[in-house]
Amino acid sequence: MLNRKHDLKITIITVCFNSVDSIERTIQSVTGQSYKNIEYIVIDGDSTDGTKAILEKYKSVINKLISETDLGLYDAMNKGIAHSTGDIIGILNADDIFYSSQVLEKIANFHFNNSVEASIGDIVQLRKNGKVFRAYTSASWTVDKLRYGYMPPHPSIFLKREIFNRFGVYSLDFKIASDFELVIRFFLVNKISWKYSNLITTSMQLGGLSSSGFVSYKIITAEMRKALLNNGVRFSSFFIYLRFLGKIRELLNGKTSPF
Repeated sequence: MLNRKHDLKITIITVCFNSVDSIERTIQSVTGQSYKNIEYIVIDGDSTDGTKAILEKYKSVINKLISETDLGLYDAMNKGIAHSTGDIIGILNADDIFYSSQVLEKIANFHFNNSVEASIGDIVQLRKNGKVFRAYTSASWTVDKLRYGYMPPHPSIFLKREIFNRFGVYSLDFKIASDFELVIRFFLVNKISWKYSNLITTSMQLGGLSSSGFVSYKIITAEMRKALLNNGVRFSSFFIYLRFLGKIRELLNGKTSPF
């Protein structure tokens, strides 16, 4: 039983591959946190562009560093989860940084004061010049909205480690929607307890794997349908495809995306 907030250990997992232009900022974002009970795990996919040299430079502040070939993003995340020992697990991708140096302090405080298995929050997406392109909020998100293809922003989700032990890790059957499938499995099928944290957790760089515009739209839409079907969830394909209009609105307005 945790008697003090700082007894709570937070594991942060960063997955990278050929991320020489961004990985240092990501690492510094973790090491610069005011909260210190952090386990930092970095899983590198055997980079060839100089990323390894940067990782070696910060080896003393990385609790577990693995650099080897893998089966992709979600396989690497699963490796990180397998090596984690924290009470809470969060994902910080190699192109992302925490929104502020107090994020994990606030996350620890939130989980200490709320008896939940998961927290969801908000993120901002940045242009290359550092200006906010758009913001994503989970304020009005509900579990039932998974049936329509809407999930909380993945980097804003912090989960108790025991949930992975009970309900499994990221499925390797998906290229870019395994996080969506995991959220369906955890939140909708197994009904884990959760609460909106009202915290902006992460600043993401524009152009991630599943946010690269309409090039990936067909793939992720098909994978969303597959994830819902695999979990026996009733849904309407019409509403899944209707997300397309929402994407157009986001690009035109650059405003906070409604969930």
